[in-house]
Amino acid sequence: MSHFQIETAQNVKIQQNVATVWDRILAYIIDFTIILAYVFATIAVMSGLNVSPFEGFATSLVIGLPPFLYHLLMETFLNGQSVGKASMHLRVVNLDGSKPQFSGYLIRWLFRIIDISLVSGAIAVLVILLNGKGQRLGDLAAKTAVISERRKTGFDKMLNFEIEESYTPRYPQAASMTDKDVRKIKAVFDKAHRKSDHFIIIKLSDKVASQLNIKLDQSPQTFIQTLLKDYHYYSTR
Repeated sequence: MSHFQIETAQNVKIQQNVATVWDRILAYIIDFTIILAYVFATIAVMSGLNVSPFEGFATSLVIGLPPFLYHLLMETFLNGQSVGKASMHLRVVNLDGSKPQFSGYLIRWLFRIIDISLVSGAIAVLVILLNGKGQRLGDLAAKTAVISERRKTGFDKMLNFEIEESYTPRYPQAASMTDKDVRKIKAVFDKAHRKSDHFIIIKLSDKVASQLNIKLDQSPQTFIQTLLKDYHYYSTR
């Protein structure tokens, strides 16, 4: 999976996972199925009420308007997600990782005519493959991208703890670490903790704090545990 880098307000660089083309296609199929189900269900209800679904302006609006506005409304009110995107753990974000404004969603939606509707998504797929940041033409125009929020495989098991939803991270620098960094820190910490080797824990905390430019104000053991929790928080959001 490719990625691109964003920088937070704390000047911390974070790697964002770019949604794969296949994930986006599957999300599109899910959304398209929902739209079709709505159209067929609406036609069936109208037919049951002896109302012609293909005659009259009002009935045309009932059938056609929700599918037409589906992606715009979903992304606007579901924080960058449609049902399909939520099912695939995808989300539309600005290139700096923030939530897009309505204008961003609107631009993406308007460009769907070129990206997807006219040539059955061929242009969107081609641009996404060439771009490398999860962007079709609509994203390039709106300065947005579609990212994957899927949790890293096996990471929760490796840390062996859960954090509450209200958890507030202490060290924003934790977001700049990689899985490889964290696995090494966790392995050294666990081994030293099992052997009650406080000297190793002290050296580990000093080295990590120095590399991340953190001023220690916690005990070495508490610092490492907090840092791991903070990384867990940033890597799963």
